Amino acid sequence: MTDRLRAVFCDHLSLIRGKYLPASKIGNNETNFCRSTYGVHFDKDLLPSPGSMMMEGLPDMELRWNANDIRDSWQDGTKIVIGDLYGMDGTPLPMCGRGALKRAVAAWVQDGLTPMIGIELEAFAFQKDANGNLVPYDAPGAMVYGTGPGTDPLGFNDAIWEAAEKLGFRLDMITAEYDAPQFEYTLTFDNALKAVDDIVLFRQMAREIALGFGIILTFLPKPIAEAGGSGMHINFSFQDADGNNALPKDGKSGPDHLSDLAKACIAGLVHHHKGLAGLLAPTANSYKRLQPASLSGYWQNWGGDHRNVTTRVSEEGGAKTRLEHRMADASANPYTAVAAVLQAARLGLTNGYDLPAHETGDGFEVTDATTGVATDLNAAMEDLEADTALRAAVGETLVDNQIFMRRAEVEKTADLDDVALRDFYIHYI
Repeated sequence: MTDRLRAVFCDHLSLIRGKYLPASKIGNNETNFCRSTYGVHFDKDLLPSPGSMMMEGLPDMELRWNANDIRDSWQDGTKIVIGDLYGMDGTPLPMCGRGALKRAVAAWVQDGLTPMIGIELEAFAFQKDANGNLVPYDAPGAMVYGTGPGTDPLGFNDAIWEAAEKLGFRLDMITAEYDAPQFEYTLTFDNALKAVDDIVLFRQMAREIALGFGIILTFLPKPIAEAGGSGMHINFSFQDADGNNALPKDGKSGPDHLSDLAKACIAGLVHHHKGLAGLLAPTANSYKRLQPASLSGYWQNWGGDHRNVTTRVSEEGGAKTRLEHRMADASANPYTAVAAVLQAARLGLTNGYDLPAHETGDGFEVTDATTGVATDLNAAMEDLEADTALRAAVGETLVDNQIFMRRAEVEKTADLDDVALRDFYIHYI
């Protein structure tokens, strides 16, 4: 018997906010929240950000959902649903990342193409020591591609896998990453909205299940200064009207076998490289990860099966052809991040940008690229503000809200050392 519904949305900070509703209200398909939630920061500070209407009386906004989207959750007696946000005048809330993704998908659908998305999430595991301090998860046998108890002694990933299977999340894999205790979680390709709904809810589920084992599973981009970073790689392709993958040329893939569509998408991502960072890597901690020679999407480049480029072209041809954008991290709202990637790619198609030559350097000591992303969050906001085409495509108010809130974040985090910066975010991301 279902006792309640957990109705949620993913906000500007990539946090899942919501409320529990009794079973008697499940059929209502809507509930209200304070619109000025879009002015709340990680430290609970309430700010007059664009669109939040803090200075106009802090009015309500409405969360609406489709009854068909209600699903079982990992909490006993609880179903869960993720919805879209609207102003009280009935118009879509401009800051809603899910709405931005729907607009991006609709633009491609008008061209007869349906975006397909696959997301790879990376995360580090922490636990408290005897003194209550956060320390990396004690997994003495952990190693890249490690399996079994040596890599995960408590077995919290087994519990995540079991819950995912039960709830219909289609896992492609859970794997141990290079920097222990780091793990990667990958869900199967699906249409864009379903894929992002699934990754948002899976991420929340994974964090909550891990917490039951005493583990803080953090998707922060760089929680350990001396270790590698965690990304949120966005893989995408398009289905045509016949259900076929529209990216490949002659059934082949790789940089020497690109269709005109694939070339245009890559050109758009390269052209809007610097502006994208403000939406895909939106925290001060993000710029600890986004560095040269870090396999993180720093350089304004692209290539084939090459992990040191930002846009990587799959070597798998035919139906499996895809482009992988490697800049994003999971401190970004996944809806906004995917919307931004799709809109930048589409700008490449509509504006006819030139495609530069693919990267031939190793990315560690030699690179053809000469331009990277900003070196800090403040400069990234300047680049985002300057990219007027990307801002218009993603949504002016959403982007203005982002710029305002992240500039406030620059001031809040300016004097924090690496550990204090980690702790500013770690219980939320």
